[in-house]
Amino acid sequence: MPTVLREDGFRLYFYSHEPNEPPHVHVDKGGASAKVWVESVHLASNAGFSAGQLGDVLKLVRRHRVALLEAWHGHFGSR
Repeated sequence: MPTVLREDGFRLYFYSHEPNEPPHVHVDKGGASAKVWVESVHLASNAGFSAGQLGDVLKLVRRHRVALLEAWHGHFGSR
């Protein structure tokens, strides 16, 4: 479960057993967790983030989208 980014208390990471799904990251902070599709930058699931926090999560993924995609393809060896 490699962590690919930590910023403003958010932890963005992959699960190594999910290579057959489209590129996505899991995002945790303060007991809340979300899954975000990276290519389209939209929410796949949410457990505990408020609407405002989800906006921050999506902005974070959007801001680092290129690096997250590079990390995904580097980790899973795809592209």
